[in-house]
Amino acid sequence: MKTTAIILAAGQGRRMGSDTAKQFLLLSGRPVLYYTLKNFEESIVDEIVLVTGEGQAAYCQKEIVEAYGFSKVKKIVTGGKERYHSVAKGLDAIDDDIRDAGHYVLIHDGARPFATPEMIERGIGEARKYDACVLGMPVKDTIKISDEEGFAADTPKRSLVWQIQTPQIFACSLIKKAYGELLLREEELLRKGIAITDDAIVVELFSGKRVRLVEGSYQNIKLTTPEDLKTAEGFLDSFAG
Repeated sequence: MKTTAIILAAGQGRRMGSDTAKQFLLLSGRPVLYYTLKNFEESIVDEIVLVTGEGQAAYCQKEIVEAYGFSKVKKIVTGGKERYHSVAKGLDAIDDDIRDAGHYVLIHDGARPFATPEMIERGIGEARKYDACVLGMPVKDTIKISDEEGFAADTPKRSLVWQIQTPQIFACSLIKKAYGELLLREEELLRKGIAITDDAIVVELFSGKRVRLVEGSYQNIKLTTPEDLKTAEGFLDSFAG
């Protein structure tokens, strides 16, 4: 079995309110991306493809990959306009000779630094059974579905509602084919107002494959706002303690 992790570090992080991209902000003196890569470096994943923003590849190579000795990072490529374009760039960087039936791809947000090696291994185990799985957690709060006017329209059963995380893990041939179809039909989806917010949606739309939900952790947060940074500092303190 071969496993490749695509780490997405091309986002701008405008909601963070900083001129620095969120994956390069410091947590306890080290970039957020350091912690993300460290977890995958120490996991059973074989190799990493790092997807960066325009003009950031050289910086990532020198200041993060080489500086911290991340030997599993085999390629660094520049991402695209939208998240799904960046994923497609990462998929294209995977060598043709390892896109076989025993090859699995993990797609992970670079600004999600608390996906532990144990979580990663658990997700890979489920992907081997089902070909498609995503990490997530059951929601703690009651969820309301809004109508177009901002009034509560429906209340789904809380036990069936999950907040979805990454990594999202797929058989390589499955995710490659689904993304190929996505890019061919991108304009059609835009016209219909269908948003591609994660990789599971791509598989669901273009393969018919059911996606297995696997428990991650409530600590496996994505750093999006300044409040998230404070929460992340608290998590690091608890790990150190």
